[in-house]
Amino acid sequence: MQSDTGRTASSTSARDNADNDTEPIRTQVPARLDRLPWSRWHWRIVIGLGTVWILDGLEVTIVGNIAGRLSEQGSGIAITSAQVTTWAAALYVAGACCGALFFGRLADRHGRKKLFMVTLAVYLGATAVTALSWTAWFFLLCRFVTGFGIGGEYAAINSAIDELIPARVRGRIDLIINGTFWIGAAVGSLASVVLLNTSLFATDLGWRLAFAIGVVLGLVILLVRRHVPESPRWLFTHGRAQEAEDLVADIERTVTEQTGEALPEAEGTVVIHPRRSIGFGEVASTVLRTYPRRTVLGLSLFVGQAFLYNAVTFGYAVILTTFFQVPNGSTGYYFVVIAVGNFLGPLLLGRLFDTVGRKTMIAGTYVLSGLLLFGTAALFQQGALNATTMTACWTVVLFFASAGASSAYLTVSEVFPLEIRALCIAFFYAVGTALGGITGPLLFNGLVSSGKPADTTLAFCIGAALMVAAGLVEAAIGVRAEGRSLEDLAAPLSSAAPGDG
Repeated sequence: MQSDTGRTASSTSARDNADNDTEPIRTQVPARLDRLPWSRWHWRIVIGLGTVWILDGLEVTIVGNIAGRLSEQGSGIAITSAQVTTWAAALYVAGACCGALFFGRLADRHGRKKLFMVTLAVYLGATAVTALSWTAWFFLLCRFVTGFGIGGEYAAINSAIDELIPARVRGRIDLIINGTFWIGAAVGSLASVVLLNTSLFATDLGWRLAFAIGVVLGLVILLVRRHVPESPRWLFTHGRAQEAEDLVADIERTVTEQTGEALPEAEGTVVIHPRRSIGFGEVASTVLRTYPRRTVLGLSLFVGQAFLYNAVTFGYAVILTTFFQVPNGSTGYYFVVIAVGNFLGPLLLGRLFDTVGRKTMIAGTYVLSGLLLFGTAALFQQGALNATTMTACWTVVLFFASAGASSAYLTVSEVFPLEIRALCIAFFYAVGTALGGITGPLLFNGLVSSGKPADTTLAFCIGAALMVAAGLVEAAIGVRAEGRSLEDLAAPLSSAAPGDG
């Protein structure tokens, strides 16, 4: 951290809420947060903020599974299955991209807490209203607004989590949180089997109740989230130094009471010149000129994982039904197995990203999952697989790929300056989501649904090649971020001039 001379945080309390640039502030807030032992307070942060991925997995899976039911006569809504799987999916993705960029900018300007409450409220409202849809245009509009809220969640939430979690465990916590997307996917898949059973629920009722799952879960999260504090790091960079100091002191008291451990001395200070806001010109200059290698790295990791997941998961049901004669009603059970593998990857490998190191583990998981997918493609082309063994191959591939994909989000959330962190997360998320939700399906839809094994093999190989390439980029220019404070990885723009590396 920086050790320049400057005023103490307490001496600047009178200027905490200043709108313009202030005199330098010296603070130990980052070091004090990073040296805290793990406690129930941290679990509250994880539960209150990290469960957004479960909501996303739930939303994506439920809508995919109810597409056929919505198009049936008597569903209570005039919409076709194609409209649900194409337009609704595309609008959800477009909404997520727009929401991430819109709310990401606001989270950097107005704080993490305000935005992660607003974005959850947007999601809850849109999801609840979706259940009342009666026609195609209204359903499509609701899907866009739901995506808008989810995209905003990612920008506000990921920045807040990284700024509150100690550096020594930041990698494993981020990976596990990101991996919970697949818990939501599994829940959504199993719930849809029950809710779409017409012997239990009417044709026009079951699909509406499916959306209620997200509303109920979101309300529980909202209750927990009310007690999650603002990021102290954001506070001191915006001139609210005394508020940040008081908040960290309260956190320290809570953690000490919960753990019974005496806190070690905080080591390291940072000196900043609080600024009201950062212009788009400076944001672009920071991303493209100050950190060009990190920008290339982030794009490579997101592109690789986006295409691999579309190569494998986009047409998984079509592959099972076309090549292995699996009944349409049974594909969801195979998906649950794949979802479990996806979650176990970050859960079991996450700690290695903090111990073995980021570069080794990120490059290793990307390259290994790509090579395993090449092997799966070869076996598929030779006709050596059946539905069970194909699912087993996918599960192994995605065990490693999921840890890699989660580390893409981890990477972009920790290697850019604090003042623009949420917007940077939003930018890379928007790029990755657009590629995964728009370009990927356009490329792979025709390949996996053609009925020709060679076309599906090609889809696998494209995803595998991009994943291996991203792993090699990580090996060449990846950042050794394990155990390092966020301020050490990227000095605040209001501090000393940062540099790529």
